[in-house]
Amino acid sequence: MTNLKVHTPAPVDLEGDLASLRGDCARMVPHWAAPERIVPRPVPLSLIHGVKVPPTSARLLEAMSDYGD
Repeated sequence: MTNLKVHTPAPVDLEGDLASLRGDCARMVPHWAAPERIVPRPVPLSLIHGVKVPPTSARLLEAMSDYGD
């Protein structure tokens, strides 16, 4: 069996205040690299299949106006 050891760089303060939370977040910023831009790709209609709508939901949607009331 492997002995997994967990090392924390700073003591965990479960009763901390907002300042300690902000400090924790500031230390984690380098680990949270986000992509510069996410471009969603359109889904081909051939991949959209198998959607089933219950008759009661279909009637409810059919009775609704297109732009709200």
